[in-house]
This record gives sequence, C-alpha cells and structure tokens, in this order.
Amino acid sequence: MKRVPLGNTGIDVSIIGMGGHEYMADGRSRGFNEDRVKSLTPGYIFPDFGGEQRLKVLKTAYDNGINLFDVTQDSEKEALGRNLRNNPPPYEVYIQTRPEQMAYGYDKFNLRLANLELLRAEVQRINTLMGIERLDFLNVPPLKWAFDHDPDYLDKIGYNIAALKKEGLIRFASADTFSGTEIYRRMIESGHFDVIYINFNFGDYTPGDVIIPLAAEKGMGVIIREVFMKGDLFKMTAEAGVDSAAAAAAAVRWAVSRNGVSTAFYGTGKVNHLLDVCKAVETGFSPEDDALLDKIRRTPMFKTYENRRIDEFKGLVERMDLLFVPDHLRTY
Repeated sequence: MKRVPLGNTGIDVSIIGMGGHEYMADGRSRGFNEDRVKSLTPGYIFPDFGGEQRLKVLKTAYDNGINLFDVTQDSEKEALGRNLRNNPPPYEVYIQTRPEQMAYGYDKFNLRLANLELLRAEVQRINTLMGIERLDFLNVPPLKWAFDHDPDYLDKIGYNIAALKKEGLIRFASADTFSGTEIYRRMIESGHFDVIYINFNFGDYTPGDVIIPLAAEKGMGVIIREVFMKGDLFKMTAEAGVDSAAAAAAAVRWAVSRNGVSTAFYGTGKVNHLLDVCKAVETGFSPEDDALLDKIRRTPMFKTYENRRIDEFKGLVERMDLLFVPDHLRTY
C-alpha cells in the first residue's frame, strides 16, 4: 500500500490505518455497546478481544502494508499489544491511543488531561498494558468546556505533552476534539501537536475548508476517521438504490484524495471488507465515483446527516453522546 509522510513527524504511514474496534453479531462495536461504564473503566478487559478473527484481520493488514493502528478502550489496547507481541508484523508499526477517563465528555472540563501527574501515570499504565516502552501517538481529546473553564488550559496541555516527550513516554501528540472549528484551530496554532485526528468524509466535509488546510500549512499530519459515517453510509446507499460496495470504494477514495489528508483509519471485523478497502485505494477518485456519490447526496438521509455535521463543526450543536460522566469517574 502507498505510504506518505505524516506531516513533519519524519515517519511514513500507509494511506489506510487500522482501527481497533471489534464487533458484535449485530454489527455494533464491542465494549462500549456492551457496557458503557465498564468500557470507560481503566483496567477492565472484556473477554475474547484479540481472538482468532481479529488475528486474521491483522494478518491481512500486515499483508497489505498497513503500519498505523488506533485503539480506544482498554480491551482494544491490551489485545493489540498482545497480538503484536505474539504475531509481530514484518515491519515497524505505529500506535495511537487515548487516555481513559480523560477524553471528550467523559471527564468534566477534561481536568485530568491538564494534570501532568495524572496524565503521566495514565500513559505509563497504557504502555504497561500494551507491553510497549513508548507510545507513538498520544491522542489528546478535550472539549470546549475545558477551554472555557480554564483560560490557561492549552498551555497546560502543551507543557504536559513536552514533559511526556522528554521523559520518553510518548513520541507524538494528536490534537482531537468534537467541539468544532474554533477548538481545532486553537490546538493547531498552539504548536503543541504533531498531527490532527478528525472526522472527515463526503458528508462531513467542513473540516476541509479551513482546518485541514491549516494543519497542513503548519506541517502537521492529518489523520481522518469515520469515512463510512459510522455505518450510516450504507443506510444511505439503500435509500439511494446504489450498490453499497461501489459506494464504499468511492467514499474511501474521496477521503484519501483530499488535499492535506495523510491517512484514513478504517475498522472492520471482516477480512474481505479490509481487502476491498485496500483494493479501492489502488486507484484514484474518478468522475464515476463522484456521480455515484451524487446519488447519495440527493437522499433525505444524507441531507439530514450533512446539516447535522455542519452545525456540529460550527459549534452550533453538541455531540450529546459524548457528554457522559459516570459518578465514579467524576473529577469534582
């Protein structure tokens, strides 16, 4: 698979990265959809992650040259670390993950991210859990409420990132938020981050207007996610009466062909689906692809999705599913 420079990090990454989600029989991701509280609890490991089917998917990723991996909850972290040790890839790979109890709306005001002692301890815990000495990419994902609560929040985050790099606990930091344009802009312009991690697809395209070009201008890598809109794409294909496999190929080609985009994360539990995506990016985005996507763009479901994402990225509405702070995780 084609590899490209990831901003100014000095490393080259495959244009498709591998997400760490595993899936239930109904297609929903495991962990978070099984027990939300347990999935956010540090140290809780759901059974049977990293099993035979996941190993098949990983082998397919290796065979196709994928060298960038992202994991979220601890079950995914532990499984990937174990799988990489027991079934090592034939080349160097890079891992991104986020700290538990600190991301998005799971910790009020994201206070723990700004506390060096707590963040250091969490990164050390992650590295131990995964069996690695240094994390390649620490995903730093605050929301707007952190910035509103503390005017010095971004400076504190920058200090913490620099300290963790100096101590050899992390290599790079990823700027991530679901609070839209202004927060991404502030994080990019701070100079504290090496890459951005952002939702981007042909229905959620607003980041391509300002944020992705700004990140590229600053020499940052751009890692995108949700190319298939959390599966909503396939509901839209049904509504549009178009072939879902052809639409998926067109959607992924659209995403990786955008100016400034370095790589797109893709998650699946099926080898054939991963092979389809790997094959899709062997060719460029075409007029035929655009015509197919236009059929989807005309559906009511797409227009609802598009309007919602525009409002979210402008900061006009909040992602309420992210504002979840169980009592035992609260910092106040």
